[in-house]
Amino acid sequence: MTQALPVAPWRVFTVEVRAVRRISPSFLRVTFTGPDLDRFADNGYDQRIKLAFPLAGENGVRLPDGEDWYAQWRALPEERRNPIRTYTVRAVRPLLSEVDVDLVLHGDGGPATRWARRARPGDEIAILGPDAGYPGDHGGVEFRPPSTSHLLLAGDETAAPAICAILERLPVDTRGRALLEVPEPADALPVAAPPGVEVEWLPRGDGAHGSRLVPAVAATAGALLDDTGTGADQVIADVDVDRDILWEVPTPAAPVPLYAWLAGEAAVIRTLRRHLVGERGLDRRAVAFMGYWRLGRADTA
Repeated sequence: MTQALPVAPWRVFTVEVRAVRRISPSFLRVTFTGPDLDRFADNGYDQRIKLAFPLAGENGVRLPDGEDWYAQWRALPEERRNPIRTYTVRAVRPLLSEVDVDLVLHGDGGPATRWARRARPGDEIAILGPDAGYPGDHGGVEFRPPSTSHLLLAGDETAAPAICAILERLPVDTRGRALLEVPEPADALPVAAPPGVEVEWLPRGDGAHGSRLVPAVAATAGALLDDTGTGADQVIADVDVDRDILWEVPTPAAPVPLYAWLAGEAAVIRTLRRHLVGERGLDRRAVAFMGYWRLGRADTA
């Protein structure tokens, strides 16, 4: 009898665009379909995936095969290396073999934005995502709150799809606040949140990144913590966001008064990290900080 091969946590899904919808001035929702997307794991929350885009002048993506595909991809000449970018799953519909991904339309003209602005039904790309046939933890979900009385979710437009997906999976009795800084007022998207979670969209207009988010987080933390942070006098090492990745996702076990999940532009997230942990004294084991991108620096896979 032939023994079945073990299923890996992640796999490459060859997909095509089923639909493209501009849902706001800065957000484009792309619905992908494919013959095996019924095997795409619906883990919800902030599940990360990677999209591999076609090379210029080509339709479709051909990534290297095997467990060492990433090393093979890195070894390719740059002109033959399909651009890969990280995104959050917005919705999964296994019965329809569909996955939604919301893309931010940056003005930087990078490969993802260029592809998104021209995307049409039938266009082929590849998704690296979780395989539902794998029985364990797929990885890529960083929202892991302990027992807590309040949640604080905060981020910029790159974190908005993750925050919205988190809000839609929260228990109905959850209490807290979600703060989302976006470029324009019309970027405020409808989202289903528990009645005890206040959602505030913060259009920055011509302001700098973080100009609305940083004071809003400071004010919210002050109100929720009421100066009773659990980790006063903590020493936190600074992070050079121009050189290193700011990514700190603890898994606390003990109950905490506030659990914070923050993601977005790395320098802004570093400022929030300093405030919450260094100044407010919030237990660093109850705060997830993720620098999704860095202003002035190209994204990498």
